[in-house]
Amino acid sequence: MAKDMIQLVIVDREGVSGEYEAPTDMNMNLMEVCKAHDLPVAGTCGGMALCSSCHIYIESQHQVPAMSADEESQLDNAFFVQANSRLACQLAVTEDLDGLVIRLAPAST
Repeated sequence: MAKDMIQLVIVDREGVSGEYEAPTDMNMNLMEVCKAHDLPVAGTCGGMALCSSCHIYIESQHQVPAMSADEESQLDNAFFVQANSRLACQLAVTEDLDGLVIRLAPAST
């Protein structure tokens, strides 16, 4: 049976870790989840991979979908990029992400 809620661990920019629930049945992405929980993720472009204001780091060993060319291009221009960098807007909330640990990247400004 499909899970309609998953658990995420999100570490904010001060290093404070919190556990959050995210619905799998609302077609949300990780940026929208962060914003829904009032975390400091701007999502300036509205999830179109046109900015990097939702830059995160994948801290757990979850397999996440491959990066699109648009996402890779934006990260090429972002600050503080690491091997585990992703744009939260490009990662859909699915059952596969249950238990995912992410850390918010430092603000670029």
